[in-house]
Amino acid sequence: MDKYTIGIDYGTDSVRTIIVNAGNGEEVANAVFEYPRWKEGKYCVPSKNQFRHHPLDYQEGLESSVRQALEQAPNGVAENVVAISIDTTGSTPVAVDRSSTPLAMKEGFSENPNAMFVLWKDHTAVKEADEINELAVSWGGEDYTKYEGGIYSSEWFWAKILHVLREDETIRDQAYSWVELCDWIPALLTGVNDPHQLMRSRCAAGHKAMWHESWGGLPSEEFLVKLDPLLQGLRDRLYEETYTSDIQFGNLSQEWAEKLGLSTEISVGVGAFDAHLGAIGGEIEPYYLSKIVGTSTCDVMIAPREEIADKLIEGIAGQVDGSVAPDMVGLEAGQSAFGDVYAWFKDMLMWPINNILQQSTSLDEQSKLKLTEELSEQIIPRLTREAKKIPVEESTVLALDWLNGRRTPDANQNLKAAIAGLSLGSDAPRIFKALVESTAFGSKAIVERFREQGTRIDGIIALGGVAKKSPFVMQVLSDVLNMPIKVAKSEQTTALGSAMAASVVGGVNESFGEAQAKMGKGFDREYHPDSHNAGQYEELYQQYIKLGRFVEKELTQAPRK
Repeated sequence: MDKYTIGIDYGTDSVRTIIVNAGNGEEVANAVFEYPRWKEGKYCVPSKNQFRHHPLDYQEGLESSVRQALEQAPNGVAENVVAISIDTTGSTPVAVDRSSTPLAMKEGFSENPNAMFVLWKDHTAVKEADEINELAVSWGGEDYTKYEGGIYSSEWFWAKILHVLREDETIRDQAYSWVELCDWIPALLTGVNDPHQLMRSRCAAGHKAMWHESWGGLPSEEFLVKLDPLLQGLRDRLYEETYTSDIQFGNLSQEWAEKLGLSTEISVGVGAFDAHLGAIGGEIEPYYLSKIVGTSTCDVMIAPREEIADKLIEGIAGQVDGSVAPDMVGLEAGQSAFGDVYAWFKDMLMWPINNILQQSTSLDEQSKLKLTEELSEQIIPRLTREAKKIPVEESTVLALDWLNGRRTPDANQNLKAAIAGLSLGSDAPRIFKALVESTAFGSKAIVERFREQGTRIDGIIALGGVAKKSPFVMQVLSDVLNMPIKVAKSEQTTALGSAMAASVVGGVNESFGEAQAKMGKGFDREYHPDSHNAGQYEELYQQYIKLGRFVEKELTQAPRK
């Protein structure tokens, strides 16, 4: 009988579940669940860069999406599911009690954002990240950031924990430990309710929590207490060991087997982050840069450990043995905003529609709604159509892509974006084109950093919403990078990567390489750089670098105290 695996991908807006034939990669069913509380905008304050997810959104999404997928699947599939693996956004930690229950699921905390998962894009901990970076190089001991690219980010584990502990005394009193989302979901599925028994993800720990074997795991108690006495004792309530995503976390518990209509014999794999398992689903190979191109980007590369050895690459988001493929070193970078840059510009242009048109007495309510929907759907396609007509040499507008700070190279969430070169002739399509170019320039800065540090990049593999839906953006990206870009064929590449990992956990495939060979979908499109545009963009890129240096030096906005 054919064997099947379930891959579950926890994204920013929704959770996706796919069921895949582990022998040939055929996707037999899929389902998507949008988080209802997130969709309502609950627990988020964008003006403060506060973004939180209620654990019930995750739990309800888990049950609903898996059950929907199983209902769609052909007869006999459910009985032949052998394993489940999950990937999530990250760093997305939550405070838990002694039974691994997120505090938001306890009485008195259900509406407290600090008791919820602190989403990857939450930047409330900029001050704490700055303190970590300062202490790491001044305290006289090990620099715990050196395998994190040398700069710790506000998007990561320790900064977020410290910020919440400082801000909320009730959390300080009730939090026993902290758990990443990619560790909590496998624990939920397997019924593991002791924080000390959770098999923590090597991917999450190494890239976001400063975990490394060479110094015995997490940063020392001495370092953490020097950072803030509020962290005293927490290290002992976290973890020492970490595990790669080819390892079995446990078996499906009786409770969740009944909820999902599956067997308790099903294996559940150790979790990982979406970009890392997405790279597996996109058939990454050594020295290829896998780019999830969506609202932000996460760029992942793998390299043989004997070739990377002790080489430190400055300014990236970490290098971790086994974080992607178990037998390779995983290297991570990324941009804090990519598609979000275009969404911001669209929202700017929609402002009079959403705020003035709605007050108009010239149209009835149904006409207002219809017009608003039509304009919202047409803005980006029309801007794209017009922007494509503008020759590169006429790109007099220049933009920086730091609307959500800069993730890499050299993380700095204090940075703000800028647009220069405006004139009375600068219309919306020209500004939009400059914004698209800026996101491509941000990608080029990452590629150039790898190369400057002596790490080659042999090719680019793209996946994600923007990669699949915007040929214009992808062609600009190819021109700016002056490299071909292959786009993964699967519509659910990240969930497919989780399904591949599950096939190894469940014993159907012996390795990630074998899973990729059997289950991979290949590529449906390849973009090649236009030599003329590539030359023009090299000149513009140098201007982008100059503008970035000026803004970073003269106009950086430090967080208000």
